[in-house]
Amino acid sequence: AGVVAAASVAAAFIGRQVSTMGDVIADRRRVRLPRPASGAAPIPAGTDVGIDGATPFMTNNADFYRIDTALQVPKLTTGEWSLKIHGMVDDEVTLTWDDLMDMQAQERIITLTCVSNEVGGNLAGTARWTGYPIKDILERAGVQDDADMLFSTSVDGWTSGTPIDALTDGRDAMLVIGMNGEPLPLEHGYPVRQLVPGLYGFVSATKWVVDWEITRFDKAEAYWTKRDWGVKAPIKTASRIDRPAGLSKLPVGEVVIAGTAWAQHRGIAKVEVRVDNGPWNTATLATEYSNDTWRQWFWTWQA
Repeated sequence: AGVVAAASVAAAFIGRQVSTMGDVIADRRRVRLPRPASGAAPIPAGTDVGIDGATPFMTNNADFYRIDTALQVPKLTTGEWSLKIHGMVDDEVTLTWDDLMDMQAQERIITLTCVSNEVGGNLAGTARWTGYPIKDILERAGVQDDADMLFSTSVDGWTSGTPIDALTDGRDAMLVIGMNGEPLPLEHGYPVRQLVPGLYGFVSATKWVVDWEITRFDKAEAYWTKRDWGVKAPIKTASRIDRPAGLSKLPVGEVVIAGTAWAQHRGIAKVEVRVDNGPWNTATLATEYSNDTWRQWFWTWQA
């Protein structure tokens, strides 16, 4: 009897989960992204080196890395979503999805990078994001002078602490609703997430965000800072070899070595390559799109 009862409870739970997921999927299908009032700059020729085995400049949604603490993807429709802005502000504000639709959207191409990326790892990607400047939203609430932190909370309770100055210094910090021309995929924060160029995601890129408390770093600790991670976490300069693949066997002769380098919000000016303990060689850089995106490079080695 106990086994049957447990199985019944499990079946009911699974049924509710499937039903809720179906509601969210149907909701996402109905969403039509607004036409951006400020579009992303065109991608110039030469930004993608077009070398076989090199990482494409743009990352499609299916290949974009996912890192979060959600054991189950949160299920939140646009009708259920709202963002409460409170704390050290002149006026508390609550935004709904309809409020966002009444605002002027923008579109930007930005590279995201995870702090957990290993040497040669794939936890980085570039996408075209549609959303709204966080700076403009904060101005609605009126951030008080002595506040220095935006403490954001996901619908599943995960928290992040972001420096206010990184949200108001002119960089394209955004409240995002679209990714590569589509509504956000569920696993990437549908219906709304944050994005801040130049900061690792654990201090900035809250998915499924529903609450902003304006506060101070000496008054609040976020999920990872409670676990002794960094507090402000600017992205470090990094480079990755994409071609040739690790452990591949190559013939003697010319070998094109290609890869990607990034230092979001600072940009990449130079990449050097060396084999074993030989001299450093200056690689050829692809055309730079912006200092908020990665940059491809290549160098020909006489193997």
